[in-house]
Amino acid sequence: MAAAKLETRGLSKTFRKGEMAVEALRDIHLGIRSGEFVAIVGASGCGKTTFLRLLDGLLEPTSGTVAIDGKVVGKPGPDRGFVFQQDSLFPWRTVLDNTVFGPEVQGRDMNAARKLARGFLHLVGLDGFDNYYPHELSGGMRQRVNLGRALTVGPEVLLMDEPFASLDAQTREIMQSELLRIWRETKKTVVFVTHQIEEAVFLSDRVLVFTVRPGRVKEEIPIELPRPRELAIKRTAEFVRYTDRIWRLIEEEVRESMGREAADAAAAHR
Repeated sequence: MAAAKLETRGLSKTFRKGEMAVEALRDIHLGIRSGEFVAIVGASGCGKTTFLRLLDGLLEPTSGTVAIDGKVVGKPGPDRGFVFQQDSLFPWRTVLDNTVFGPEVQGRDMNAARKLARGFLHLVGLDGFDNYYPHELSGGMRQRVNLGRALTVGPEVLLMDEPFASLDAQTREIMQSELLRIWRETKKTVVFVTHQIEEAVFLSDRVLVFTVRPGRVKEEIPIELPRPRELAIKRTAEFVRYTDRIWRLIEEEVRESMGREAADAAAAHR
């Protein structure tokens, strides 16, 4: 843990509204190494997105800490890039202008920023699209711009919240392969949230399975598949064993949760 790039200690989050309190996350201790690709999976509502927002500093923990290189995170910073599920591009700005938005807000030299942005647009496969507008792009292309924009800020850690969820199945698989290529070339530390178990196994060095709310790390599964990975690896027996194991863990959580809810409902009607 001491050598971790990104570390959480006792991280917990409770949302309060009036007298109501919802405990989203409880006591998460986690270390992620520099350059590691870690995926988080779990049942809906288990706190995956909340966890990412805490890592980014968009939310304040109820207790515990997030640290990067030993420095406690208190707010969003340029050492982290957040890639949302929706591309959130500004429709009135071109691809290039969307990509340089972060450096522009930071007050950096814009000539240097545009040069950097063009390099990342090349990296994400968007050469020649500098002057296009978001409405002229496919969903997959918009997410490439989204990724290029995050990289242009110069983050050490990429936080990705189901970035391919809105894409069709074929485009999603292509983007998975592209993301691995970009990750190899940039050597970023990545924390990736997904509902797709196959996606998590294909991309990751480790998969963290969260419990139902309050979210905790139920199990940590190292993915010992060879790299670089091609999409064909999804058809191998070893890959299927990983996906089956993770599915069983999530199913177990969901069934236990349903059992507790049924018991609580029965007790309430006595």
